[in-house]
Amino acid sequence: QVQLVESGGGLVQAGGSLRLSCAASGRTFSTYAMGWFRQAPGKEREFVAAVSSSGSNTNYADSVKGRVTISRDNAKNTVYLQMNSLKPEDTAVYYCAGRRASLRPYYREEGYDYWGQGTQVTVSS
Repeated sequence: QVQLVESGGGLVQAGGSLRLSCAASGRTFSTYAMGWFRQAPGKEREFVAAVSSSGSNTNYADSVKGRVTISRDNAKNTVYLQMNSLKPEDTAVYYCAGRRASLRPYYREEGYDYWGQGTQVTVSS
């Protein structure tokens, strides 16, 4: 069982930056691929970014590509989401998710086994 706890959300002006962190419990963190999703009010949860278990492969949603970087530190059991040039449309609750080795698509919610409780990101115009 893996528990995920996000932090780093907050209120930021458009054009600003935030770095989200997701701390994982357990000794098997390095075997899990990780992802970030977000859910805006009245919308479905959507994929933001994913990183492989080793950190060597990353994928991004088109809406954030070039502005967001996902990374991980397996020694610290933590995955990060660096967000730059934030826009009001980035306002959402951001969720960290983890998955065991799988052929399930990394960009779909059902591809993940574990979820954090979410952290709110609000971008003011």
